[in-house]
Amino acid sequence: MALQLYNTLTRQLQPFHPLQPGRVTIYACGVTVYDYCHLGHARSYLAWDILRRYLAFLGYGVTYVQNFTDIDDKIINRAQQENITVTEIVQRYIQAYHTDMARLNIRPADHYPQATAVMPRIIELIQELVAQGYAYPVQGDVYYAVEKFPSYGKLSGRHLEQMSAGASGRVVEMEQKKRHPLDFALWKAAKPEEMTVYEPWDSPWGLGRPGWHIECSAMVSEAFGGTIDIHAGGMDLIFPHHENEIAQSEAATQTTLANYWLHNGFVTINTEKMSKSLGNFTTIRALLDSGIDPMAVRLFILQAQYRKPLDFTPLALDAATHGWQTLQEGLEFGWTHQDLFTDLDPLPIEPELKTAFQASMDDDLNTPAALAVLFDLAKNLQRQHNQIRHTGSSDQPRDHLWQQWHSLVKLAAILGLEVTPNSAEPEPEPIITDAEIETLIHQRQQAKQAKNFAESDRIRDYLGTLGIKLIDQKGGETRWLRS
Repeated sequence: MALQLYNTLTRQLQPFHPLQPGRVTIYACGVTVYDYCHLGHARSYLAWDILRRYLAFLGYGVTYVQNFTDIDDKIINRAQQENITVTEIVQRYIQAYHTDMARLNIRPADHYPQATAVMPRIIELIQELVAQGYAYPVQGDVYYAVEKFPSYGKLSGRHLEQMSAGASGRVVEMEQKKRHPLDFALWKAAKPEEMTVYEPWDSPWGLGRPGWHIECSAMVSEAFGGTIDIHAGGMDLIFPHHENEIAQSEAATQTTLANYWLHNGFVTINTEKMSKSLGNFTTIRALLDSGIDPMAVRLFILQAQYRKPLDFTPLALDAATHGWQTLQEGLEFGWTHQDLFTDLDPLPIEPELKTAFQASMDDDLNTPAALAVLFDLAKNLQRQHNQIRHTGSSDQPRDHLWQQWHSLVKLAAILGLEVTPNSAEPEPEPIITDAEIETLIHQRQQAKQAKNFAESDRIRDYLGTLGIKLIDQKGGETRWLRS
């Protein structure tokens, strides 16, 4: 069975066929950087991390882009509360994001565009929409006219006449300016009280800043230039954010924005969505700082298929911790008993195990079923470990155990479940590949050339957390070493 993904746009499972054979383009909506990430964020970015890893396992070359929303009402409010600039807030929480994701073994994106860095494209898109009659300026603001886009609502399955203003949950200002209650802001005129924490941008409509939705349209356009394979995000983004993205991008470019729309389910507490607005969230760093193993958190999230709700309880987290201990013992088997296998070469994944694992993952990334394959392997290796420890030998052939262990290590790595042996033991599959390191070094060089030293330092520090030491040389070249 070929990989099938549930496409929100068509409301059905579909075989995955990329635009270009062997290549996949993915854009995921990133965080608005005004606070620390919680488990809901972890679930979303872990889902797309699994998607990337599995596509790579299938042989695809993947380009994964994930943005940062770095100008927004929430960021401005936070800056005003702390009496510092928007830039300071943004830099603090971008760094925190990278630290949190690295601890969960979530691989970095190929590119992290920021809304403020694509302002010319944002303004250009708005001008195109105004020129084509899809948008209209009013007193320094610019609004998108939803009634002008005939297929508005096609992603969410809503009909315009049935919708009501305020469905987004965001505050809608100056309703009297709008031609339709659901028209949304593409450009917001600068407010004097906000200009103390950020410097507004000049535009044909006066000083101001972009609306949230147009930022992603511009960043997708800048990153890829045309239709992409997959657009991803949380279910809470289906409406209005992704619906509005489609309306903007497809009206401006007259091309399809994305062929597949993937959305992950919520993390809940007592069946209520975990969110900052409800005040019922647990941050990633608070959870990990409490002593919970990051791999146990990762396993907890993977125990539910990415579209299903995931209820966070101490009992569920405790079960995941015990589950990780079982997997960990299995993953360490080959290193614990390396003296038994010193004359054996690495082996490929056992065909039957590969088939079972792949059948699960091809079914819309069914990680619970894939984990069942891993646990069967781990429990057998755990039993053999106990037998060897007590009797000095195993009742299974040596080469069979060796292949089982290699199969477990390689399949678990697709789910990002990895252990690091001590220095006296063989090296595991690296957390970050050489190619990914080179990509980040290139991004760091670009940041330095743009005098964005905060970003340059962030990349250096992030690689440091993965044991990668950078050595800057004369002439601008950078060497690196694994510690």
